Amino acid sequence: MSTVLITGGTGKFGSVLVDYFCQKGMQVVFTSTSAEKIAKVVGADSINNRLIIGIQADFSIENSVPCVMQQLAEKNISVDFLVNNARSLASLAIEPDGSVSRTNFLAEYLLDVVVPYELTMALAKLNGDSLKSVVNIGSQYGMVAANPSLYTDHARQSPIHYGVAKAALVHLTKELAVRLAEQKIRVNCVAYGGVEGRVDEAFKARYATLVPNQRMLCEEEIPGPIEFLLSDASSAMTGQVICADGGWTIW
Repeated sequence: MSTVLITGGTGKFGSVLVDYFCQKGMQVVFTSTSAEKIAKVVGADSINNRLIIGIQADFSIENSVPCVMQQLAEKNISVDFLVNNARSLASLAIEPDGSVSRTNFLAEYLLDVVVPYELTMALAKLNGDSLKSVVNIGSQYGMVAANPSLYTDHARQSPIHYGVAKAALVHLTKELAVRLAEQKIRVNCVAYGGVEGRVDEAFKARYATLVPNQRMLCEEEIPGPIEFLLSDASSAMTGQVICADGGWTIW
């Protein structure tokens, strides 16, 4: 049985991915900052309970990655696939004048770039014989700048440091793909477009006019690109970015 480690497993994307890969018969290990949320996910399905393992981890804290690695070792878990998905909405806060504080800028960069680097390298070192594929969760805003027409308050509703960190994640993907190629570990990225669920109808209508598909993504469209990049079907791909954005970045 293959094992996938999904960071941020109780967030918007993470919860979808945990459920999806569990249903696919994989052993799913996920991280979350909340012990309460972990217990809820693990205990939600008694049939699949044996396939789901939650690890409490706050990646904003130093030495969090070694702690995760220690727990994996104690549980004798060998990771085949890694999905770097953890993030914190708290770091997207904007100052009253519309600027971004140094604290929040660095916090966003830490979770989007530094932690994926640390965790990927730690797994490659410990599980080099088993780790096969890594997928980083990116964004269309790591490929292009945000379109001001989408927002009623561009500076506050589209934090600049989010896109900057996601752009850095794209380059991290390429660097890791090169550096881990000798170990036959592939590293790719999925740059997602906006997903329904946190916006009102007016926002969705504006979004529809700016994207070829004329709509936001739905949650059911999240797992597909990741499943492809984790599978042997994408064996020729490493260091690449799949833009699952409804065409946002093509015009």
